[in-house]
Amino acid sequence: MHHPGNLFVVAAPSGSGKSSLVNALLEVDAGVAPSISHTTRAPRGQEKDGREYFFIDDQAFDAKVAAGDFLEWALVHGNRYGTSRQAIEARMRSGGDVVLEIDWQGALQIQKLFPDAILVFVLPPSWDELRARLLRRGEDAPEVIELRLANAREELAQAQYFDFVIINEIFERALFDLKAIVHAQRLKYIAQKSARTDTFQALGIA
Repeated sequence: MHHPGNLFVVAAPSGSGKSSLVNALLEVDAGVAPSISHTTRAPRGQEKDGREYFFIDDQAFDAKVAAGDFLEWALVHGNRYGTSRQAIEARMRSGGDVVLEIDWQGALQIQKLFPDAILVFVLPPSWDELRARLLRRGEDAPEVIELRLANAREELAQAQYFDFVIINEIFERALFDLKAIVHAQRLKYIAQKSARTDTFQALGIA
């Protein structure tokens, strides 16, 4: 089913800067809203329930899986993450755009359910920079950082299945690239026809 709104799915290894890019996009583009995932992991740093994630325990997560509440869910770094079906579909039916920040497994699951979804993969400029960013973040123990780096090798191999790739070397340039992807999608024929139905009808375009 085609929805008037667009679904942008952004994935990347930990430390690539996808959260910073998505947050910056949301600040400058009021037409895009975030989809807040549910997770069984504990909050990090200044994270708050209902803002970055909905933090729930394993029992509550199991109940949502059984009820079919998730479009997709995946096990990432030992914790589970799930995407709410109802929230995304309601936003898109109203003509709004949604940006979803998830891991590559979830992104490919979403693509099967929403063939029109736009998949964006964010790459770090180098392995050394990826390690440095994880260390600067100061949120994880050394063994967790090593696990994230080990997982990143598998994650980076999935970039070939995405529609767009952004190399986050200079943040401002990477943000420009992300904004360009969003804007270009809105200019596609089917998107313009959905957003400007009156104009198309007035011009006699089927």
